[in-house]
Amino acid sequence: MPIHHRKTLLTAVALTAGLSLAAVTPALAGASASHTTRAAAVSSAQGDPRNATQHVADFYGAYIDAVWATDDKSAGAALKALRGFYLSAAAQKKVAAFEKKEHADGILFAQNVPVKWRVAYTGSGTGHATSRVTLTWGDGPHAEVSRIDVQSDLKTLKITALKPVR
Repeated sequence: MPIHHRKTLLTAVALTAGLSLAAVTPALAGASASHTTRAAAVSSAQGDPRNATQHVADFYGAYIDAVWATDDKSAGAALKALRGFYLSAAAQKKVAAFEKKEHADGILFAQNVPVKWRVAYTGSGTGHATSRVTLTWGDGPHAEVSRIDVQSDLKTLKITALKPVR
């Protein structure tokens, strides 16, 4: 078979497979209405790697994903790598000290995992930006909410301090 015909055949097979996958995936993912709702809740996302608040949001999103993935053997290494990349050395030491003393996660200030998170810019000054992280610990109208103020260095974007809001 000439190369041109093979390329055409492979392209047709790949296109058919892609379209089949696109048609089947929603049906498989939507085994229950709640899965479909969760998938549809975030239909697009964007970011800016130069923005300190976005950097905090990226960190918390990836961190919570890794903590949530209890059956994934690579999650522990991912958590360590995320802390190393996003937190300053001093912040890493403070988090470790908190965890040793409180026997709780020093990023979430808890022993369990939130189901939702939100990050908002709250101000800046003296070379730092502050973001407020809101963690939601369940679904429904009576879900518990906690807040953490996160300070970031505007030059490096590293998280330099985390403080639970009481």
